[in-house]
Amino acid sequence: MAAQPHLRPRPGSIPTSPGVYRFRDGNGRVIYVGKAKNLRARLSSYFQDFAALHPRTQTMVSTAADVDWTVVGTEVEALQLEYSWIKEYDPRFNVKYRDDKSYPYLAVTMNEDVPRVQVMRGAKRKGVRYFGPYGHAWAIRETVDLLLRVFPVRTCSAGVFRSARNAGRPCLLGYIDKCSAPCVGRVDAEEHRRLAEDFCSFMAGDTSRFIRRLEQRMRESAADQEYEKAARIRDDIQALRTALEKQAVVLGDSTDCDVIALAEDQLEAAAQVFYVRGGRIRGQRGWVVDKVEDVGTGELVERFLAQTYGNGGEPDGRADGGDGPGGAAIPREVLVSAEPADRDAVVEWLSERRGSAVDLRVPQRGDKRTLLETVAKNADQALARHKTQRAGDLTTRSRALSEIQEALGLDEAPLRIECFDVSNLMGEHVVASMVVFEDGLARKSEYRRFSIRGSGRAQGAEQNDVASMYEVLKRRFARYLEESRRTGELDRLGAGAEEDEGAAAPAAGGAGGADPAGAPGAAPEAESDRQAPSKFAYPPNLVVVDGGRPQVQAARRALDDLGIDDIAVCGLAKRLEEVWLPDDDDPVILPRTGEGLYMLQRVRDEAHRFAITYHRQKRAKALTGSALDEVPGLGPARRSALLKHFGSVKKLAAATEEEIARVPGIGKTTAGVIHARLSGQEREGNHDRGGVRTGESGAADGSGQHNGG
Repeated sequence: MAAQPHLRPRPGSIPTSPGVYRFRDGNGRVIYVGKAKNLRARLSSYFQDFAALHPRTQTMVSTAADVDWTVVGTEVEALQLEYSWIKEYDPRFNVKYRDDKSYPYLAVTMNEDVPRVQVMRGAKRKGVRYFGPYGHAWAIRETVDLLLRVFPVRTCSAGVFRSARNAGRPCLLGYIDKCSAPCVGRVDAEEHRRLAEDFCSFMAGDTSRFIRRLEQRMRESAADQEYEKAARIRDDIQALRTALEKQAVVLGDSTDCDVIALAEDQLEAAAQVFYVRGGRIRGQRGWVVDKVEDVGTGELVERFLAQTYGNGGEPDGRADGGDGPGGAAIPREVLVSAEPADRDAVVEWLSERRGSAVDLRVPQRGDKRTLLETVAKNADQALARHKTQRAGDLTTRSRALSEIQEALGLDEAPLRIECFDVSNLMGEHVVASMVVFEDGLARKSEYRRFSIRGSGRAQGAEQNDVASMYEVLKRRFARYLEESRRTGELDRLGAGAEEDEGAAAPAAGGAGGADPAGAPGAAPEAESDRQAPSKFAYPPNLVVVDGGRPQVQAARRALDDLGIDDIAVCGLAKRLEEVWLPDDDDPVILPRTGEGLYMLQRVRDEAHRFAITYHRQKRAKALTGSALDEVPGLGPARRSALLKHFGSVKKLAAATEEEIARVPGIGKTTAGVIHARLSGQEREGNHDRGGVRTGESGAADGSGQHNGG
């Protein structure tokens, strides 16, 4: 059956059975394949409320010209058919995992008359047994070099093999007993194949059998007084054990499992797999994926399992055909970081493909949980590395800036972007951050952080991010006007604007209380003494705020109040990754796979990280500090003496100046300051001196204290 999306299929025409559906475009090409337990319920969801759909889903439905479906008997059949169709049609709107690099495998060509051991990359071939993947080709060669002492299997190419056979002389490996030389008939084809099968058995985890066999032969040779032969066998045993030592032991000897973990953000995900055979990590592999669908973690895991094990394979390492993640062997146990969306169907499907039961679960404790955490760390690092490589490409950054310019209608590419974010917890410890990206790269030396002290703080539990955003933008750009006037920039440009009243006194905690040398709170220098303008004197091409239309309008209002009208403003909302402009009723939707949205996301996420780090620092300080920490000139020794004398800050606050002055080391002047501070006489005048001043540079924290995320 088929129906056109713009006509909306009649619900009564769609069956309620399990099945698989396909959306096609105007040219008849399949653009999306999905499965459903109930076809009617699933397909109806695409047409009931178009505005509520995810933007990517909206694009898919708008692009489609018709939809058809196939009814199947069970959910497992639906999973199998969905995988088959995705592989056949390669739909543009389906999730696709791809290797983040080309991994080398140890391959044994059992499909040849005289099997060969070699390093292989790329697509797998039928009849070839693969082991790995390995991180580096040299790791394979080291392993093979050790094992050839015991399993002297052919490693030469077809050309070298023919030449040796025609010449009647083996190659060098044949002379040093690291090849059984089937080319010259030293062993026949059947005996050589048995050697290759033993090699594969050892690589698949059946190791103890061969070591016990060699130990028995060594003892027999020693008993027969064939000591040189016994010594050679002893060296062979050591070679096997050395090869085993190169593979980390993580679980029990009988454990065969794949450990899979995913790391994801809004646009991309990275998957890592550790292959454990015989309790040892035999290989590792990673993939990255662009999330072209609006899918959750469970659905990502399900798609990954389908694509990883779609071509099946034998548990001993045999796997045939397929590019990408397909073709992996299915072990007895699969450990995942999150259960797939339809766990029962996936387990039944895997068990059918393996031919025996498969245990699919999320480990909760013990060594397997620890190993899963290690795999998850590798996935996090792979995603971060992928993003770094992507962000570091000049062509990619240029394309991203061009996409932002076009989408926002800017006159020029935003070569300098400043992003602001507000962080608080129930209205307490309200802070904000400013991060700077120039030419698409972070300029951490120009990061700034702010303690909110105005209306955004006064709202308390209401968490008025809008008022806080207004305050931060006004303070930052008031400082910009002040620095520009001080350096004569506004006069040269013929521009002028009245400063905000609070911008004229940065040393009292106003916006940007940092001198050019980066010393927070230092008094402003005379114009003739300044060698360079403050970093606040450089305006951005684009201001990005973390939030939707209210935050964007607050930012625009702050700039308008200062008379600044040549700086573009936009906001990036987290829920649907929408870009908001201050004067538009509807958001701008950037392509989810485009570089422009990726850059805006990266800028927003960095601002969020920087803000929440500062917020956590302030919150931790509030939990562990006291009012005495803010008294000027009062060090740790005298604070301890005061607390020891009075017993608590509460009793100290109730004491008179004379009683405080009696404490050893506390003079009358210091006692007066302490009494005034604790009694609240300076609360209004010193509010800002109690916290970290604004304008503190990200470069000033060379110890990395801002970078804890």
